[in-house]
Amino acid sequence: MSIWGKLADAAAGLGVGGPLGAVLSGLGGHPVVDSEPAEPDKHLAFTIGVISLGAKMAKVDGPVTKDEVQAFKEAFRIPDSESQNVGRIFNLAKQHVAGFEAYAKQLARLFRDDREMLHNILEGLFHIAEAGRVLQTTERDYLATVARHFGIDDAEFRTILARHYAAERDGPYQVLGVDPETGDDDLHRHYRRLMVQNHPDKLMSRGLPQEMVDIANKKIAAMNAAYDEIRRARLAGVRV
Repeated sequence: MSIWGKLADAAAGLGVGGPLGAVLSGLGGHPVVDSEPAEPDKHLAFTIGVISLGAKMAKVDGPVTKDEVQAFKEAFRIPDSESQNVGRIFNLAKQHVAGFEAYAKQLARLFRDDREMLHNILEGLFHIAEAGRVLQTTERDYLATVARHFGIDDAEFRTILARHYAAERDGPYQVLGVDPETGDDDLHRHYRRLMVQNHPDKLMSRGLPQEMVDIANKKIAAMNAAYDEIRRARLAGVRV
């Protein structure tokens, strides 16, 4: 069954009430007929969270434009057959009276024992924001607030920001989230741990959608580049 066509059923299956449930209840009566196996719950929950917060994020800098909705659809590679369904969810989320912080708090409660999922949702929001190429101050503040509700501290947030936006980057150490004084062995161990944590196979095994695998590949590319830059600089005896 298509992930985009199952979201209304997902609300009941995941026990999602509150603002997220209110948005999804607006899809009541939407027929879903398909014989393929259901996706894992985490796949559904990730999608619910990113659509709802993504819709709210599109609104922070003023009225939501057609370009912003299109950027969302392109970032998540939504098939034409499901474009209308996702558009309905996106519109319901942006129109709902609850502020975005209510959505973020609900997701933080829903995944209080799954810190990785909260990181994945935040990365998904960055993926959407990147479609606009330039990160607006309102978007940055929005993402920072969501991160705080998710229990992601300022240092972690700056590391994620640095991987997505070169203009926000102080240097390659920030991309890896380590101190410049970190020794070679500790740096290598930290780098290898990041590679394991973000490996696409691991994300797929947790039931996350292909979009998250694409994001992981971009993260890995950024971290590989940062690690190589540090290694070259250290071999040359210079600081970066």
